[in-house]
Amino acid sequence: MNGSSFGNYFKITTFGESHGAALGVIVDGCPAGVLLSAEYIQSYLDRRRPGQNLYSTPRKENDLVEILSGVFEGKTTGTPIALLIRNESQRSADYSEIASYYRPGHADFTFDAKYGFRDYRGGGRSSGRETAARVAAGAVACALLKELGITVCAYAKSIHETVCFETKEYLSERFSLSELAAMRDQSPLNMPDSKASALAESFLNEMRGRHDSAGGTIECVLSGLPAGLGDPVFDKFDARLAQAMLSVGAVKGFEIGSGFEAAILTGTEQNDAFYTEEDGSVRKRTNRAGGVLGGMTDGSDVLFRVAVKPTPSIGAPQETIKKDGTSYTAKVTGRHDPVIVPRAVVVIECMAALTAADALLGNLGSRLEYLKKIYCES
Repeated sequence: MNGSSFGNYFKITTFGESHGAALGVIVDGCPAGVLLSAEYIQSYLDRRRPGQNLYSTPRKENDLVEILSGVFEGKTTGTPIALLIRNESQRSADYSEIASYYRPGHADFTFDAKYGFRDYRGGGRSSGRETAARVAAGAVACALLKELGITVCAYAKSIHETVCFETKEYLSERFSLSELAAMRDQSPLNMPDSKASALAESFLNEMRGRHDSAGGTIECVLSGLPAGLGDPVFDKFDARLAQAMLSVGAVKGFEIGSGFEAAILTGTEQNDAFYTEEDGSVRKRTNRAGGVLGGMTDGSDVLFRVAVKPTPSIGAPQETIKKDGTSYTAKVTGRHDPVIVPRAVVVIECMAALTAADALLGNLGSRLEYLKKIYCES
């Protein structure tokens, strides 16, 4: 299977299946000397861990990470970092019936069409559980960004039709990232608005009673990135960011800055005016571009949103077909999230961190003066 790797300079390769022995990831390209521990990585995995409340799958997985290589005495060694997360709560029998039919909204049909074979136990490689390995790798990227004073913060902006603070404005313009993270962490849905969270929780309880599910949006802010990351043609920073986000199975849409609203704005409304600070640094008065111009970061916050679909595994009757082409009414059993958004928040955060780490390392050779600073200046 191709396509299990992401990144050019800070490169990750994930492996494992939802109901296999373990999930894991190899992180290659992380510089030596980054402070890293299993406890730090675990703090990210704990945010994604299932079974923590009514709004996540009851599957109980501790998702304990094991560092197999690449770290010595609390710091990265510059060699490949191997991380392993063992599966502890597989109940493959829950999925035995799925082998005979195609679940709506899942990759069952497309896996059969491509490979002529599929692992029906929870979806195999196409399962959302694969994102645990991404989160482990993303934690490594976050540790690197932390050393450079760069922060990443994601949160649930909306669940179904309930929107935080009922506004389209960027929440990072009203609150600091630390405030947003603190408010987010108080909500079981990772919404930094207690009123919106309560409304969404009530709606989700209704969906659970109907054996149905809901989707929503996640907003993410990368703060502290220097100007000039990314390339102006195919490897634009926002293009790589979009690839990272759309590689997450539940994500169905991506927009940066004003996003689709840009289509109804005028040029004077969309363009961000430049000005110069007293120290000579270049700044923008607004950030409708979302921190990227011409595919390269402009030094302001990189701000984007993703749309997350409702959980496709639902107990409500759904029309489908069996592998032999006969009609079938599916009622998916097993342990599933009534909403994906809350647990996907940290996944989006980590994929953004991986994109940024890769771009930072890739930018080192963009100027001769950068190389001279590394190799010629003591």
